[in-house]
Amino acid sequence: MNDSSSGLPQLGQWNGMEDVQRLQEKQLPQTVSWAARSPFYRQRLNSAALPANAADLAALPLTTKQDLRDNYPYGMLAVPKERLATYHESSGTAGRPTPSYYTAEDWIDLAERFARKWIGMSDKDIFLVRTPYALMLTGHLAHAAGRLCGATVVPGDNRSLAMPYARVVRVLHDLEVTLTWAVATEYLLWAAAATAAGHRPDADFPALRGLFTGGEPLTTVRRKRISRIWGVPVIEEYGSTETGSLAGECPDGRLHLWADRALFEVYDPETGAVRTEGEGQLVVTPLYREAMPLLRYNLEDNVSVSCRDCACGWGLPTVKVLGRAAFGYRVGTATITQHRLEELVFSLPDSYRVLFWRARAEPAVLRVELEVPEEHREAARAELAASIRDTFGVDSDVVGLPPGSLVPSAVLTSMPDVVKPRSLFGPDEDWDKALLYY
Repeated sequence: MNDSSSGLPQLGQWNGMEDVQRLQEKQLPQTVSWAARSPFYRQRLNSAALPANAADLAALPLTTKQDLRDNYPYGMLAVPKERLATYHESSGTAGRPTPSYYTAEDWIDLAERFARKWIGMSDKDIFLVRTPYALMLTGHLAHAAGRLCGATVVPGDNRSLAMPYARVVRVLHDLEVTLTWAVATEYLLWAAAATAAGHRPDADFPALRGLFTGGEPLTTVRRKRISRIWGVPVIEEYGSTETGSLAGECPDGRLHLWADRALFEVYDPETGAVRTEGEGQLVVTPLYREAMPLLRYNLEDNVSVSCRDCACGWGLPTVKVLGRAAFGYRVGTATITQHRLEELVFSLPDSYRVLFWRARAEPAVLRVELEVPEEHREAARAELAASIRDTFGVDSDVVGLPPGSLVPSAVLTSMPDVVKPRSLFGPDEDWDKALLYY
């Protein structure tokens, strides 16, 4: 997207991190000035000189998710309401919502960042967006990026009863979809639904050329498995509803922080120290966000950031997101994490056709259930139990289940009727559907 007319920094316009830091320093005073217009930052910055550089900025307190909740709905607003284009709330919020809002100008920055895909997006693409279109940013963000690049966008909201998996498969096949955006688990569900419909995922969708994914932990082994199933690359994205895209994957498979569009810090919650690289919690200051500027916003994601050169030549720091993978449950003396357990499950041979599994960590034993065809059931059970013992040193109860036990076949094949609201029915119609709008 180097030919953008937005005036925002574009990939290829700098040589290394020193140039990027100059871009940050140039934009930061404007960002701070925008922030000072909001009730929240007006109070926070009232008694101090406005930060003029990154060193000054580091003296400010962190902005937290709780700050956003406490200032719901408009305490973070830095522009007149009339200038707002969209309002969003993040998923998984307990109690008071975490609000986010953007102007039309903010959306140019958002869409350009998401569109930085090494595989490219153009008017030749049919782009299936299969993430929520509700209050979260994710579906709207991909949609806007697709349109920015001229792609034909297919809005396949994954929270809508109007878009069951059978319809996803039909759309993928009949519309000759080239690019998609979904959480990683969706791609396994699509593969099962495609197989149930008589399709071969790696052969019967020849137009497909890339699967974009984010919003869910994804191990290397599961990613490679999804790529083998569909025969195309799986391309990761990292961001949040509060910030939009923060990092994207380069051709060499590394996630790069968009440091030309945001200032990043690595924060150690135990010491309070901040660095430009290393391990800690990721703190972000978006540089081109006017409606709701965020100064030193702590995402509370544990990350590892490196400023070493990457062969791709983008000249941006790389990031590994560690936070969600680090959470686990105790079994005996071991801590079981989903990330490590997933690696074991998807290290089973592809020929076993294991796609769906679940586990429960109990004080003395790890219970695992996985769908697997009968001819591979005992081998898969024994191999996974042995891997768990070797890796974690704990007892496990691994049970192989027939396909359809965890993900019912009806979920993959049904095409439910979507009823539009009405109150008048004929003599042979089911009027119990009058208030059931699905």
